Amino acid sequence: MKHLKHLSILAGLTAGTLTGFTAAASADELVLSSWLPPKHPVVTGVIEPWAEQVADATEGRVTVRVLPKPLGPPPAHYDLAADGVADITYGLHSFTKDDRFLRSRIGQFSFIADTATDGSKAYWNVYGGTLDAHAEHEGTKLLGLWVHGPGMFHNNQRKIESADDFSGLKVRTPGGYIAGLSQDLGITTQFMGPGEVYEKLSRGVIDGVTFPMEALQAFNLTDHIKYSMKIPGGIYNTSWFLVMNEDVWDGISAEDQAAIEKVSGEALAELAGGVWDGADTRGAAYIADKDIEVYDAPAPVLAKIKELAGKHEGAWVEAVSATGFDGAAALSEFRAQTNVSN
Repeated sequence: MKHLKHLSILAGLTAGTLTGFTAAASADELVLSSWLPPKHPVVTGVIEPWAEQVADATEGRVTVRVLPKPLGPPPAHYDLAADGVADITYGLHSFTKDDRFLRSRIGQFSFIADTATDGSKAYWNVYGGTLDAHAEHEGTKLLGLWVHGPGMFHNNQRKIESADDFSGLKVRTPGGYIAGLSQDLGITTQFMGPGEVYEKLSRGVIDGVTFPMEALQAFNLTDHIKYSMKIPGGIYNTSWFLVMNEDVWDGISAEDQAAIEKVSGEALAELAGGVWDGADTRGAAYIADKDIEVYDAPAPVLAKIKELAGKHEGAWVEAVSATGFDGAAALSEFRAQTNVSN
């Protein structure tokens, strides 16, 4: 296992947790640290089915055990895999605040996809291909990339009818692009894990949240949200990864590596996208009789978001160009694959 670069990750792990982890792991049983609620669609519809597919594809030579509790907080999960604390992890690129995943931000912008399936497949093809996502995931084997359904703006204070209506709201964002865009709109942003949102909303610490439709049901937020605004292609998205520790991957036979890759990559992107789309559909049905007004962003609001989004995209294109990649061409290709224009 690699030398630990982030000792703080281990600070929150008890000796008992580490002892149990070491005793349980074997050459053919890989441990996956999962931080979402066990019944979240990503866990039940993506992670657990993928683990079953790995076992089937390798004829039981490689199995994946999904832990019921995480080995660290959500933002630490990439490093948990890179440093060998866990064999496999998943998470959001935006949880990592440095620039190591600069090119991943193509999956976070506004107006990128009307469905998670289209967005996830395009994300794997463009970020995983043209933008060489593998090079940005040092210390791990990149197995999967996906995005969720179109991001929405939810709050309990007022309907957003002009850009000025955003000003002063306190809103949880997952970091990354949407945090910057929200701040440009005069919003006070707060970062927290999704599991903390219910408590902060119910106590009035925050007024709203940026989430896809499914999250209102998944995180039990319907009693604390009054207005949900939709944007064509999403006001934002989140870019997700599934990675395995590089040393662990190297220890798997070439035959089993090939088998695992067949159920990962584009196949996993399509699986994850379909799960998100199904969850969004169920979420919309669930809130249909709740006291929540779901509406399309008015033209003035949409125009302001497009103006600010263009500035963020331009800055990203410039930064990506400095590393030798054509960000503008990548964005155009992404939107061509999802049939969304901005």
